Order: sequence, then structure tokens, then C-alpha cells
Amino acid sequence: MKKILVTGGLGYIGSHTVVALQQAGYEVLIIDDCSNADKDFLDRITSITSIRPQYFSIDLKDQLKTNQFFENNPVDGVIHFAAYKAVGESVEKPLMYYRNNLMGLINLLEAMNENKVDHVIFSSSCTVYGQADQMPIDEQTPLKKPESPYGKTKQMGEEILEDYASTYQKNVICLRYFNPVGAHPSSKIGELPKGIPNNLVPYVTQTAAGIRECLSVWGDDYPTRDGTAIRDYIDVNDLADAHVKAITRLMEQKNKTNLEFFNLGTGTGSTVLEVVNAFEKANNLSVNYKIQPRRAGDIVEAFADNSFAKKELNWQPTISLEESLRNSWNWEQNLGQEK
Repeated sequence: MKKILVTGGLGYIGSHTVVALQQAGYEVLIIDDCSNADKDFLDRITSITSIRPQYFSIDLKDQLKTNQFFENNPVDGVIHFAAYKAVGESVEKPLMYYRNNLMGLINLLEAMNENKVDHVIFSSSCTVYGQADQMPIDEQTPLKKPESPYGKTKQMGEEILEDYASTYQKNVICLRYFNPVGAHPSSKIGELPKGIPNNLVPYVTQTAAGIRECLSVWGDDYPTRDGTAIRDYIDVNDLADAHVKAITRLMEQKNKTNLEFFNLGTGTGSTVLEVVNAFEKANNLSVNYKIQPRRAGDIVEAFADNSFAKKELNWQPTISLEESLRNSWNWEQNLGQEK
């Protein structure tokens, strides 16, 4: 059984990927400092798969502890999620983002190289494209200067990995995903932001649940169908499936080059108001929202051309936006009942 380390494995996308990896027959080890995750996700994962992953509370900025982990725990590959990820917060606290996202990555890669771990999947983002000139965005779309420090850390991360792959002959896949939504169908894991949510869907579900008084829609003067920004909302379970396929591609040595990039999205863009309306329709609810001025760091529009991932990874998104939004609401309700 191949052993995969998942950094940030108790976070939103990380926890769903851990479940998918275990269900695909991999042994999973998790590193997470729980700065933006809850340790009880270890129990939640176990309740879905009946397999408890090995868990290590390590901050990847701690070079010594990161090295010690690899010395004591041989693994076959790494999926690297551990990073701060809020666009708005990164605009307010850029140095915190650069220190955490880049130093953590560098320490991880040094430890991997020292201990001859040759395969890594990097959790990247469509923010590396900035505001692209054409839609949909494919992997050949020129990268622009990102609008936020968060996006810059993802672009810099890719550049670091490019040098790492070519210098040390390592195998790297960067998965650039669009906007993750949804929750596991079991309602046992889902998105659980600490404090006020930065992403649209948890803010919608918390508003519907009465935790938040009102959803802020940032800007209705964009040049789009209804004036609100367009994003490509991809279900987290579909994303998890793509990570399993990507690490399997490296394990089976099916990668065409030692550095590959894949866009992960549905291929369709939805406006903010379309998502709110779809949530209301899927769950037979109404959501209180208010239009606010545009937010710094936000782009007008981004949605994916996912044909390369379909062809090379044999991956296909299967979960509709409505189903994702139903799962999100079930997860929110389940959280409320637990309290």
C-alpha cells in the first residue's frame, strides 16, 4: 500500500482528499497545524472511512520538525494543501501570507529532497491567471500579475516548483482549481471557516442558518450578466477525485513531463447572484443579501477550460451546482444539530 502525506489534511479540500485517497486504497498520513482547521476532522474522516489516518501536528515553517517527520516516516508522495487561502485577508496581511505559504513550501521541498521523496501534487489556484483576457481559461493562458498576495504566493509557489522539478528531477503536478464548493454527501465533513467566512457558499449557508444577519454581495457593477462577478464553482468531492487521479498518475509514472499543470473547474461560470438563487431553489429557502461596493483583489470573471484534465487525468466533474449547494446546506444543518 502506497503511503501519501497530505499537508493541510484536516482542512476543507484536504479532508475530502484524505477520504478519497483512503477509499482508493492509499495509506494516508496528515500534517496540519490546525491554524485554519479543526482537529475533530480526524474523527470525522475516520467515521466515513473507518480508517484513522496517522496525524502529526507540525507547522511547516518549523524546518527541524518538518525534517524530522520525513526522517521518521517514509512516504511515496506528497499532496501539499497547507497554506493560508483568503484573498481579502492576504491584502490586509501580505507578510503573513508570504512567510507561511512560501516558507512552508520551501521547508517541505527541502525535506522531501533530503529524504528522496520524488512526487508532489501542489494545491494551486486559478488566481495565478489574474484577470485573463479570454474565457474560458486553459493551461496555455498567459499568467498575469495576480490581484492579491494570496495569488502571488501561488504563482511564486509554481515557480519554485518549476526550478525544483528541473534541478532535482522530481515529479510535480500543479492543480489550479477554481472555486471549491459543496460538502461530503455524508454531511460529516465540509467547509468550516474560522470566524467570518471569506468564501461565498459558507457565508450563504451561515446566513440561511441565521448565524450571519446578511450576505454581502461585493459589487453589482461588473460587466457581467447581472453585474455580479463570475466564478467557476467546482464541487470539493470532484476536486478530491482529481487529486487521487493526479497522485496515481505520478505513482504509475504516466506523467508526460516532470512538471504538469491542470485546470480543475466545471467549464462554466456562474455569477454570485446565480449561486444565491440556485441555493435558494435547491433548498427551498430565501437568503437575505445586500449589495456592497467591490472588494479589493477581486477579478471580474474566471472559469475553466477543463478539457486537458479530462483527457490526461481521465477526470470528469460529476456533481452539479445544485447538488453541491444541497450538500453544503445539509452540512451546515448537521453542524447546527451537533451544537
